[in-house]
Amino acid sequence: MDFGNFKSCIEACHVCAAYCDKCATECLKEDDVKMMAECIRLDIQCAQICRLAASFMAQNSEHAKGICRLCADICRKCGDECAKHEADHCQECAKACHRCADECAAMAS
Repeated sequence: MDFGNFKSCIEACHVCAAYCDKCATECLKEDDVKMMAECIRLDIQCAQICRLAASFMAQNSEHAKGICRLCADICRKCGDECAKHEADHCQECAKACHRCADECAAMAS
């Protein structure tokens, strides 16, 4: 399928959502789950907005840019939170979130 200008952003959104799902699941296994609560909360929200953004881009919706703008903001917040934690899954998630934030911000501009 050809998604034109949206292809790399859609891919970044799908990758980010997968890393957020993994991160939230792994955070729930940590000894101090309470310390990871904000990370888990943002992972869940980030995964949801990433999937929504990818769907709206795939539909070439007139609302895609607005959703991508919001997605970039949530991805950045999630990435910043994940980056605070030393666990590999958090560090990997932070990278995916920041990459997605950059892709979505560029798409929305």
